[in-house]
Amino acid sequence: MGYFGDETTRTRLDFTRGEFTGAIGDSVTVIPLIVALALLTEVSLPHVLVGFGVFQIVWGVAYGLPISVEPMKALAALAIAGVLTYAELALAGLSLAVVLLTIGLSGTLAAVERWIGDPVIRGIQFAVGLILLETGVRLGLEDPMFGAAGIAIAGIAVAVGRREAGGLVVVVACVAIAAWTAGVPTPTLPGAPPVPDLASAIGWNAAEGAFAQLAMTVGNAALATSLIFADRFDAEVSADDLSTSMGVTNLLAVPMGAIPMCHGCDGVAGKHAFGARTGGANVLIGLGYLGAALVVTPALLAAFPLSMVGSVLAVVAVSLGRAVEESSNLALSVGIGVLALATNLGIAFLVGIAADLAVERTRR
Repeated sequence: MGYFGDETTRTRLDFTRGEFTGAIGDSVTVIPLIVALALLTEVSLPHVLVGFGVFQIVWGVAYGLPISVEPMKALAALAIAGVLTYAELALAGLSLAVVLLTIGLSGTLAAVERWIGDPVIRGIQFAVGLILLETGVRLGLEDPMFGAAGIAIAGIAVAVGRREAGGLVVVVACVAIAAWTAGVPTPTLPGAPPVPDLASAIGWNAAEGAFAQLAMTVGNAALATSLIFADRFDAEVSADDLSTSMGVTNLLAVPMGAIPMCHGCDGVAGKHAFGARTGGANVLIGLGYLGAALVVTPALLAAFPLSMVGSVLAVVAVSLGRAVEESSNLALSVGIGVLALATNLGIAFLVGIAADLAVERTRR
């Protein structure tokens, strides 16, 4: 096997109609989350868009497949909920970059996965959904009219058979409202990236986020993504390669002002469902992100109806939370999610691992 995919996939870049429609496949999650981060934290949306644009293109070309490049959802949810500062978000991302790069280059992902069972992974996904739902409801209630409008728009998307695109449609409506209010922005190059104070971020919060995210990344972004490439594209992409590319991405992207990013099986499935079959979809959406980075000004963001963004978070939360239905131990996964909401993700992650290992031991 060649590095970052085999020889037959690395050179595949088509720009057919399917690649154009498939390009939005993982944007249905990416855009709502990064817009919420920009509105609720110190994250710079233009720099985040540049990061996504660059690495969509890089990994689309490297793998030759419509690979997903999306936010690390556990970290994003904690930052959106106000649990993590921007500096803690950046530090957690850089720490995970080192861990993922080490795991990938040493070929030890399978050993790590043995300690993080499916119920733990699904439980953390469920917890992230609950955290986003709580934040989304809180924001939606700040201006019930806009919140209800967002839910109604998402409901229309569901009614016409595009449930997975509901959050993205609401964001498009938010952009239209903001442009109407603030005016169409003049294209502007992003300035110097923000520089977080990493020293001040050292502590339990960053560690909690990194622990929880590792569970999702190992299961959803590496192992499951490798399987979906084999099942739907007949392509051999190892989980260790995916771990390596995520490590490289974050070591380079976070210092340039981007947020922690990962691959993800849901994003790959989304691109496939919308018609993408090659890395051409990544090139197209990457160019789209780079273009958007030129017009996302502070004035435009300030005009965003925040309560409608809350409804977007609720839509994304439901999508994430539904992953718990696939758990091999539903009770344990739900328990992990509830414990995370009552305490924090880090404690729920550690308790979940201990409980899962204990259950597995009793079954032997």
